[in-house]
Amino acid sequence: MDGKHFYTPFTHEELIPQPECLEIPRKKERFSIGIPKDNNNQEKRVMLTPDAIEVLVNNGHEVTIETDAGKDAHYSDQEYADAGAQIAYSAKEVLEKSVILKVGPLCLDEIEHLKPNTLVISSLPANTLSKAYFEELSKKKVTAVGFEFIEDEKDQLPVVRLLSEIAGTTAVLVASELMSSAHGGNGLMMGGITGVRPTEVVILGAGTVAENATRTALGLGASVRVFDNSLSRLRRLQQNIGQRISTSTIDPKELGKALRRCDLVIGALRGDSRTPCVVTEDQVTKMKSGAVIIDVSIDQGGCFETSEVTTHDQPTFIKHDVIHYAVSNLTSRVARTSTKALSNFFLSYLLMISQEGGFETVVKTDKTVRNGVYLYKGRTVKSNLSVWFDLPLHDINLLII
Repeated sequence: MDGKHFYTPFTHEELIPQPECLEIPRKKERFSIGIPKDNNNQEKRVMLTPDAIEVLVNNGHEVTIETDAGKDAHYSDQEYADAGAQIAYSAKEVLEKSVILKVGPLCLDEIEHLKPNTLVISSLPANTLSKAYFEELSKKKVTAVGFEFIEDEKDQLPVVRLLSEIAGTTAVLVASELMSSAHGGNGLMMGGITGVRPTEVVILGAGTVAENATRTALGLGASVRVFDNSLSRLRRLQQNIGQRISTSTIDPKELGKALRRCDLVIGALRGDSRTPCVVTEDQVTKMKSGAVIIDVSIDQGGCFETSEVTTHDQPTFIKHDVIHYAVSNLTSRVARTSTKALSNFFLSYLLMISQEGGFETVVKTDKTVRNGVYLYKGRTVKSNLSVWFDLPLHDINLLII
């Protein structure tokens, strides 16, 4: 060792001072959330349970809920008040908040009460809406998220999957009631018993609704046949069910044969904008008298030519001696279960957006959040809605710059 050199275990580069990057924490966003009562289309679900609201309030958020908003899901005003929510006795007071949570889309008279630049999160059953709905939201420069469009990090649709699981099971249970003599059906029991042939069920589609409908029908002893044009979806459904079932692509001749023999057909197809209509009226006329159609796809137009939107009060109609059930919000039939499912998702969704600095920040950095937006500050950013309702289309990636 001399005056110019000395021993060190570090390299010359390691001894050079390095810049230190300090993380700048994002400022947590505090939300003022309004939950109006859902009166449209006999909606019985509500977006948040009292337990979820308690978590939000404990994290510094303000929640105002309209009186009796949770009544049909069997949550009382007192439970919400105990959780820390403010109970409002007018829809106007709720709709003036900066974030609106509603299961069904807002009505035109509700939109009038919104403040400019409000964030609205709801479902978007396009088949039940008009161009005026989007135009009124645009006037208020609303940013609107349709929970059917929300994606996760695996490019899946988590809310759609949650509700589809419920819808698939519920569809079979509803059908079992409609097939009974008490409801005008053929007096059949879903499934079968020793010495009696099982009920024959046809399911159109091989997604989440179809998978849960198939599992429920098989569990009750029915004979099931699934139709879909995607062989990979059919293969995946069989793997998830854990047994071999009869499957087929949607060939009109083969489908027609199956429809003539079946006791129940469930429509569970999805499309990019409108559900493909794969069952013609002529095919329906050849079905058994007293057979049952459950059109779960009615929100997107339905996959039966004879389908018409029905309600929970009048859920069925008979056409060509076939019982049709086409309630657009089927999962509202089991409102408490559906509410818990929605609440589980949106609690974590809101907390994540808050933690990351607010919606304006997250929509610029998170593709999964951005994909849920169909109106951004009053501008339409979903191409399928633009085509369906003849609305000017904008690229959200250019709007958020």
